[in-house]
Amino acid sequence: MIDYSKLQNVPRLLMEAELRPLQGERFQPAGFADLGPARYTLPDGTEMLLVESAQSLANRMELGCWDDAANDLISKLRGLPYITVKTPDNKWLTSSVLEAHRINSEYIMKDGGEPTEFRKTFTRELQYAGDSPVQWRKFYDALLKYDVNSLIHGCFLEEIGGRLRVARGLSGFIEARDVRVAESGGVKNNIVQPELKGGEGNVPFHRTEFVAREIRVFFNLDLAQLRGFGFKAEVLHLLVTLSLFKVRRFLSMGLRLRTACDLKLIGDLRITAPDDGFAIPDEEVLLGECARLINECAKDETFATPPVTEVTRKLVPPKSAKKGQKEAADNEDEKGSAA
Repeated sequence: MIDYSKLQNVPRLLMEAELRPLQGERFQPAGFADLGPARYTLPDGTEMLLVESAQSLANRMELGCWDDAANDLISKLRGLPYITVKTPDNKWLTSSVLEAHRINSEYIMKDGGEPTEFRKTFTRELQYAGDSPVQWRKFYDALLKYDVNSLIHGCFLEEIGGRLRVARGLSGFIEARDVRVAESGGVKNNIVQPELKGGEGNVPFHRTEFVAREIRVFFNLDLAQLRGFGFKAEVLHLLVTLSLFKVRRFLSMGLRLRTACDLKLIGDLRITAPDDGFAIPDEEVLLGECARLINECAKDETFATPPVTEVTRKLVPPKSAKKGQKEAADNEDEKGSAA
């Protein structure tokens, strides 16, 4: 079990772990449009590299809770509220667990430029008006009711109002220390007509990877923010436990970041603050505690009934728009989580 009492007066739970390439020494970091790898130099001259961004790590921690085959949460997390989007003929499209900006996704909030029925319902429950103060209690309760992940990973509901935002409660990143460039390359072969031009024949290419003295992943769980939502103890414990499960799940299943960036955990996850003897249980214990707390919260009608809210969307963006989104995602796996 988790000793929640040790976290009562702690503002942040800081965690880190050492990583290494699964094979060899080379690895490929995240690439950013118009920037490439994010390199920087410390004041003492140490060459550093951002291997994985906070946005991407948030996405990967969410994916650890998702069952692709079932288009649903993994079995022991079912009962957590989230939003799913379907076509009028009941074909599954996407969900708030997977979507850019989560609950603020255009697939959830808009249909053909018009507000969806869910957006109208959600706005009414918030009692939101642009010329009045935000009723934060209603906002947090509505997020808990419909999309718990928005309280953990953050959201920005600019589709309704620019003031409706939650910062990340759980964040993380991976960085490499004392890096060196490892240049290589290859050739794309056309064995039939190698002399063709315009990229259709044989095309040589270069490849930039890196080696590093050290690769570390860092996690920051903002306990003060989670407590600040003002939820009852069972809800707060669920947010904490689910966050810790996401961290453990990422370290056990999510370290194949790219084809040329497959990492492994060295040692175990380590708490760097606070130094009070709090221990993070293993993944299965955390998952079992999540299931227990989901059932407890559901008894008090804290969550939507049923917990999965269905949004029907009639129109889908044209293929050209989808292609652009795919290309952007290939450059950097970011869903644009709240800042």
